[in-house]
Amino acid sequence: MSDMTLPLWFLIAGVLVIVVVGGYFFFGSFAFGAGYQPTPPKVVERMLELAAIRPEEVVYDLGAGTGAIVFRAARQYRARPVAVELEPIRVAFLRLRRSLSSDRSRITILWTDLFQVDLQPAGVLFLFLWPSAMRRLKPRLESQLTPGARVISHWHPVPGWTAAVNDPSTRVYLYRWPECRAAAPPV
Repeated sequence: MSDMTLPLWFLIAGVLVIVVVGGYFFFGSFAFGAGYQPTPPKVVERMLELAAIRPEEVVYDLGAGTGAIVFRAARQYRARPVAVELEPIRVAFLRLRRSLSSDRSRITILWTDLFQVDLQPAGVLFLFLWPSAMRRLKPRLESQLTPGARVISHWHPVPGWTAAVNDPSTRVYLYRWPECRAAAPPV
């Protein structure tokens, strides 16, 4: 082997590893129910603003991804966020971020299916889920939310609920439980 072949081989192997890991991170996670699509910073800001989080309030992020909402809720609002994530690479990333965070004692990470989580402790729930997941989650929300809980969804509304706030510029919906179940006004 020449001296040029070895570095080129390592470069090619490195690029392949990056492509495989990146491909898995963005596309392979569909095997766990949803592909990775980060929430834009402007939307995260709007979701947190509408949530009106109080210090020490328990906040759930269902399908937490890499934790954009979780870490800001802990740092900026002094909340007690619970990141719920099923995809193992993202869970590892969340745990690494938590270990480096000064707010690590406030943050809980659950490596589990969001349809198996007890939602009763949540004062606020953040959702960025596909319509099929929203339909499937709705009965759990209705049976487990406590009065006064807020549900903030990005992109997809909760089917059959009336949003207290619908921000079309960010596609963010705020629901207050149980008022959101009230009949929609006639059109």
